[in-house]
Amino acid sequence: MVRVLRVAQQGYSDAELDAAIEALEDPKRFQAAEAMVSLAAPRLQRVLMQALESGGWFGETYEAEVLKAATNPNDEERLTAVRTLLAEEARMGMMVGVAVGWALADELAGRGGPDKQKNPDQED
Repeated sequence: MVRVLRVAQQGYSDAELDAAIEALEDPKRFQAAEAMVSLAAPRLQRVLMQALESGGWFGETYEAEVLKAATNPNDEERLTAVRTLLAEEARMGMMVGVAVGWALADELAGRGGPDKQKNPDQED
């Protein structure tokens, strides 16, 4: 059975997604995207932060975990807790960043926003 990832109201099979990711491993294929992102980075960073904040990532629970990690009296436990928080933040930022990237691709393709997207179960 082939799973299909729904992105931009278009289905992508596992094989298509794997091929696209493999293509990005070629530095030359990735350079154009990297250059475009670096130009838009300040604005994209603002969108990423808004998405993380609205998802509750930087809420009270996160702040409590930061305080707990930073004030742990045991040096080894403190380092482990800080490293864990940094890794979680990086993973979350990456996942939300990918979602922001897909939403940006939809906008650039003229398919942005739920009000512009057709439900795949609806008929024309």
